[in-house]
Amino acid sequence: MESQRNLLLVGLLFVSFLLWQQWQTDNNPQPAATTSSVSSPASSHTQSADVPEADGTLPSSAVTNTTDLLTVKTDQLDIKINPVGGDIVYAALIAHKLEEGSDKPFVIMSQDNQFTYIAQSGLIGKGGIDSAKSGRAKFSVEKSDYTLADGQDTLTVPLTYVANNGVKYVKTFTFTRGKFNVGVDYNINNTSSENLQVQMYGQIKETIKPHEGSMMMPTYRGAAYSTQDTRYEKYKFDEIAKNDLKESTLGGWVAMLQHYFVSAWIPPANDKNSIYTSVSAGGKANIGFKGASYDVAPGASQSIKAEFYVGPKDQKALSALSPTLNLVVDYGFLWWLAIPIHWLLLKFHMLVANWGIAIILITLVVRGALYPLTKKQYTSMAKMRDLQPKLAQLKERHGDDRQKMGQAMMELYKKEKVNPMGGCLPILLQMPIFIALYWVLLESYELRHAPFMLWITDLSVQDPYYILPLLMGGSMWLMQRMQPMSPTMDPMQMKMMQWMPVVFTVFFLWFPAGLVLYWLVGNLVAITQQKIIYAGLEKKKAEK
Repeated sequence: MESQRNLLLVGLLFVSFLLWQQWQTDNNPQPAATTSSVSSPASSHTQSADVPEADGTLPSSAVTNTTDLLTVKTDQLDIKINPVGGDIVYAALIAHKLEEGSDKPFVIMSQDNQFTYIAQSGLIGKGGIDSAKSGRAKFSVEKSDYTLADGQDTLTVPLTYVANNGVKYVKTFTFTRGKFNVGVDYNINNTSSENLQVQMYGQIKETIKPHEGSMMMPTYRGAAYSTQDTRYEKYKFDEIAKNDLKESTLGGWVAMLQHYFVSAWIPPANDKNSIYTSVSAGGKANIGFKGASYDVAPGASQSIKAEFYVGPKDQKALSALSPTLNLVVDYGFLWWLAIPIHWLLLKFHMLVANWGIAIILITLVVRGALYPLTKKQYTSMAKMRDLQPKLAQLKERHGDDRQKMGQAMMELYKKEKVNPMGGCLPILLQMPIFIALYWVLLESYELRHAPFMLWITDLSVQDPYYILPLLMGGSMWLMQRMQPMSPTMDPMQMKMMQWMPVVFTVFFLWFPAGLVLYWLVGNLVAITQQKIIYAGLEKKKAEK
């Protein structure tokens, strides 16, 4: 029957998509090296010439435990700042736990002997206090601990440095209740007799790690950036190791991505900024920006600022910082379909307060929207089922002569006004929806540690007992049993169809439980629709 061929088509399309996706991950073409965007190979493995290499004078071992660090706690963030350079060397997300059921927060940024992931910023130039030659400025602080108190909406953390010539630099971190972005503001008070030139830089430094993810869970860890001409572009660790990126743009941003979480520097949108990458000692990848250069006359003051974000891939919060920063939630080529699916999923969750039920409601909406096409599909399949005796007769008449058998089948289809491809369209339409939902469930941080019911305590990971995949395979087998094999089907194709539920079950063992739930509910709805439609057709046939 055509339904069997449709199932085979679904399987081939889906496996092809997974293989193509893995190929993209492993063999993504390197960016073309041009004089305008990438530096020469001679400088491709060095720190940006005017940005200091050192991470500060504090020892790298157990740096997050040293008493010299400033500690800042808000309702969302637990931050540690190194007074040498004023770098963020530790960031924990209080509301996002390390593991399901754990009291420990998820630590996104840290620094020790084995791994470094920090956010650096400074001032370079003639009047700068950070340089590749002299190192980093050491700030003085009023106290070592800051806490956002109840009823307090903002918290400011000032760091002060006075240069030998008397110029005063104040680096202020501003934290806001309920938010993951941190304002970083330099205020320069030029009390000297010299004209100063200062330029702010901000970079994210991370130890290069092996590729994460798998064919079933193709998550990305690495850098990304945005310019006027390129709204969103990944720049993998191995690309950073080969070529130094160098782009000039108005506004833009730079980021380090991982599954569900992101850190990003967002310079002023109206400034001319330079975006760069480099590799520093110890195999650490850097992606950063250098902002506009400012002249500070004697007796004058100047403020230079940027925003730093460290937290979940919250599309609303990211869009508020930059119109393109939400693209770090990477839905692939079907982003235009995934965005409304994600929006609808959020709306359903607001109604039912359960992500599993929200996924079920999404499934019902999708199946409901496709019902007119589904009805045509099953009507076509019913006509094909009625033709089985005649097709069997043709098989007996023409034997193994495939050419004559094909001609006879086409004449029969034309005579009976049956379209043998009539059942394919709903399948072809469902595949993009399925793939888009696959990316929504994979990329949406809201589903991390989100429970459904009973044994499903986290919809973002595989079913720990594989019950949902087995139920899904059983539903596919039942759908297959409801449609008998066509006598004209090739024996090899028939065997492949018989094994298809098993193959799909094996594939889905490693899929997120939320995605398996969608497919299982979709199969159950399809079985119900099929029974209803066939019953209606049988009733019409009996009335004639």
